[in-house]
Amino acid sequence: MTTHDWYAKQYVQFEDERTRPVRDLLAAVPPTPIHVAIDIGCGPGNSTEALMARAPAAAVRGTDASADMIQAARKRLPEVRFDVADIAAWDEPGAYDLILANAVLQWLPAHETLFPKLVGKLAVGGHLAVQMPDNLDEPAHRLMREVAATGPWASKLKGVERTERFDARRYYALLSPLCSRVDVWRTTYMHPLQGGADAVVEWFKGSALRPFLAALSEDERPAFLSRYRDAIAQAYPAFDDGTVLLPFPRLFIVATRK
Repeated sequence: MTTHDWYAKQYVQFEDERTRPVRDLLAAVPPTPIHVAIDIGCGPGNSTEALMARAPAAAVRGTDASADMIQAARKRLPEVRFDVADIAAWDEPGAYDLILANAVLQWLPAHETLFPKLVGKLAVGGHLAVQMPDNLDEPAHRLMREVAATGPWASKLKGVERTERFDARRYYALLSPLCSRVDVWRTTYMHPLQGGADAVVEWFKGSALRPFLAALSEDERPAFLSRYRDAIAQAYPAFDDGTVLLPFPRLFIVATRK
């Protein structure tokens, strides 16, 4: 397993919950004509589908670093061109009327240069639409770090979790010199999940737990997940019917190139 080994089947267990933020993001994109658009980090195609609903007349394509995700996206939307590609190495000049980056840029380093690079691929008046989880201070993430640091796997997992994320003010300061409009906001979704602590673990197995699990051997993963699940059960107590309420803060940015 590597960090690029994302599995569509795991990710789409909570597709409705994962798709709602991208719909909210696209609803905030100004109503200008969209002729050419791209979904970078498209996953299994759910965000691309939302993009096509927002810009039905646009030529749309999608990219993702995971071959499994691209396979799922092609099956879902056979009329769209999908390519396996790494955003960090993306050297195509553009120009796009809309670049959608839904829940992907938090995995990449060097935001100080990455975001201006993406704006540079926009046509004048084009939009960069970004959504990133903003939950590193939530119990689910704190407990990942604690379990990673206290188990027999501590040396393997030291420094695994990504931390390349700015606050809203810094993203605004980075983008405003390049853009005529920068809209930044934060929303906390309250997701009711059926299945108690196990459901919370399953959610994060499809996202934030991936780097931790990728660094462990097959023999180590069950013990790590068991310890994490026990900690999650304490932090997210279930209701009598087994439902857990998972708060999930997300940061949104819509920036329009000058």
